[in-house]
Amino acid sequence: MNVYQSIFAGFKEKRKQLAILVDPDKTSPDNAKKIARECDKLKVDYLFVGSSLLMNGDLELCIEELRKNCSLPVVIFPGNNLQISPKADAILFLSLISGRNPEMLIGNHVIAAPHIKSSGLEVIPTGYILIDCGRITSVHYMSTTLPIPSDKNDIAICTAMAGEMLGLKTIYLDGGSGADKPIPAKMISLIKEHINIPLITGGGIRNTSQAKESWEAGTDLLVVGNASEKDPEIIKQIIDVRNDMNA
Repeated sequence: MNVYQSIFAGFKEKRKQLAILVDPDKTSPDNAKKIARECDKLKVDYLFVGSSLLMNGDLELCIEELRKNCSLPVVIFPGNNLQISPKADAILFLSLISGRNPEMLIGNHVIAAPHIKSSGLEVIPTGYILIDCGRITSVHYMSTTLPIPSDKNDIAICTAMAGEMLGLKTIYLDGGSGADKPIPAKMISLIKEHINIPLITGGGIRNTSQAKESWEAGTDLLVVGNASEKDPEIIKQIIDVRNDMNA
């Protein structure tokens, strides 16, 4: 079973899934090793790897350490078209459908396509939707796009529907790294009602109650990043919530 098949199976079975986002720019090889072993032990579903802007981090080295120290699928969540490595299992091929920057809709994809093709990575076409969650985040700034306001449910719903109609295989709602608050539960639930593909949600999750609320609203795959960097214990707590919901 490939990565998308696994995500889709969870979606069909209404089984909640969790991905931990690892930022190579903030994660040393030793820390990557610790994260991998801990996530493997706790039975996290996936490890996502990527950064809005790589300055000092080594994407390939980070992926190597994760792969060597766990059996979990490692998926690239690319911040730009340079973040490609055949050492991962899959890559989210992100089309930023909430914005109107042509480079983020198709331009960067054209440049990256031959490199991804030759890498042998599993490609997961993903409709990427940025939601305003209280502050300008790195991804908002780097993408030069405006996020959808968190109270504009109609725009978010129609954007997600259009992404599915275009043939994208999953929708990813993101508040961005360091978001002040999570994606509103109401928006998640309304989008969930209008699409028939897996819904990924990330950004602003800092505790178990927020994680549970997001899953209860309809998130199929929850992505947690900053919170797990600051407090590794939060991973175990969120896993316990996931397990209880899947029981």
